[in-house]
Amino acid sequence: MTSLPITELDSRTREIFRAVVEGYLGTGQAVGSKTLAGAKAAGGAGLNLSPASIRSVLHQLESLGLLAAPHTSAGRLPTEQGLRLFVDGMMQVAEPTAEERAAIERQVSTPGPIEAALAAASTVLSDLSACAGVVLVPRRDPRLTHLQLVPLSAGQALAVMVGADGGIENRVVQLPIDLPPGALEQASNYISSHLGGRTLAQAVQAIRTEIASGQTALDGASRDLVERGLAVWSADAAQRPVLIVRGQANLLDEGALSDLERVRLLLDDLENKQSVADLLNSAREAEATRIFIGAENRLFALSGSSVIASPYRDREGRVVGVVGVIGPTRLNYARLVPMVDFTAQALGKIGGTGQTDRLSGIFDNA
Repeated sequence: MTSLPITELDSRTREIFRAVVEGYLGTGQAVGSKTLAGAKAAGGAGLNLSPASIRSVLHQLESLGLLAAPHTSAGRLPTEQGLRLFVDGMMQVAEPTAEERAAIERQVSTPGPIEAALAAASTVLSDLSACAGVVLVPRRDPRLTHLQLVPLSAGQALAVMVGADGGIENRVVQLPIDLPPGALEQASNYISSHLGGRTLAQAVQAIRTEIASGQTALDGASRDLVERGLAVWSADAAQRPVLIVRGQANLLDEGALSDLERVRLLLDDLENKQSVADLLNSAREAEATRIFIGAENRLFALSGSSVIASPYRDREGRVVGVVGVIGPTRLNYARLVPMVDFTAQALGKIGGTGQTDRLSGIFDNA
């Protein structure tokens, strides 16, 4: 259902709607007409309306699909459509406090590997938001030095790839049964000769261009082996997201005890790292922080959860990943949206510790 513009609500209706949403986000509980009418007496802003007048407006907002009445309460709470209307048209963000900014900057700027800074960003977001903190790291594409095809059986070989950083990874490659002697060694030597100082993507492009132009002396069997070896590594790299998740235990707060099935579904969703990575990846091209509320994303539709995500950039302004939080739809959006945005900015400033070169250098897809 498409959300109506906030301008279609008169001022009284907007104020009551705002009061219900802010009350719900603050307590996680439905908000009733008596609570709204008594706000002024309790020292709040107050609506200066009778409970009967407020109930009439609540019914109107419910008929518009912006509020719902849970069967256990006479109060109202915002629907996902209502939350979207509030976030897009009414929310007044609260910038992170000096203490929160200091905590974020201190964590992400700690000297050490960039992976540690990214994990720290996920952890500090989790701690400050009381949600699950997430960081999507684009797949690694290290510089390579060597690839060796080692026979395992009549139909298989082990492809051993060595990176310039000393890292070693193995993959199994299927072989033709009638492979001639020396083909594995010839293919290994040929691929290794193209790897020096190149990433896998760069080596693949150079090798395939050379083979397509007929500039290689490889025979048919060796060319087939080269293609098989490149195919298994290329496919693997493209399907290997690196997702850092911290603070799942925060989702098991007191408010979750009344909705354990939703929390169970959310924890199950977080285990599906490929799907979570796909969702976060959709925020890579966003100009600003993106908010996914409940069923707006298929992954968290059943658990009724929300995601706040922001792309982070390297020193040259290239997007190199996504950082965010995941939690129930009753998130404090006004507080968390600028907090996630500030964390993304902090990650882009870690060049002061000498890490930005690695930030832009160890990831591709930037």
